[in-house]
Amino acid sequence: MAAHNELGKAGEQLAFDYLIGKGYRIKERNWRCQKAEVDIIAQKGTVLAIVEVKTRSTRFFGDPQDFINSKKIKLLTSAVDSYVNNLDLDVEVRFDVIGIISKGTSNEIVHFEDAFYHF
Repeated sequence: MAAHNELGKAGEQLAFDYLIGKGYRIKERNWRCQKAEVDIIAQKGTVLAIVEVKTRSTRFFGDPQDFINSKKIKLLTSAVDSYVNNLDLDVEVRFDVIGIISKGTSNEIVHFEDAFYHF
């Protein structure tokens, strides 16, 4: 597996552990719908958090969360609409981003709730 793929998988595990520690219940990991992949679908109370995880080893090219574009947002929102409708869920949906800078054994995790309103 390529180094950037390993970094991404490690980042997703860090985000998973972080969310569990914050009281979220993980419903799905790497859930796919058509061309979209949702990294983590988590629930806390009546809020369904759709979490995109971005991991980088450096900020040289920018913060991890800066690498989410409008095409990705459109894919995610469409996929999640299908998820919620197919399961007939009565929840508030929120799109979050967890940005991770991972340098060896040191990790910086930033959780942006309602992130798509801030991009």
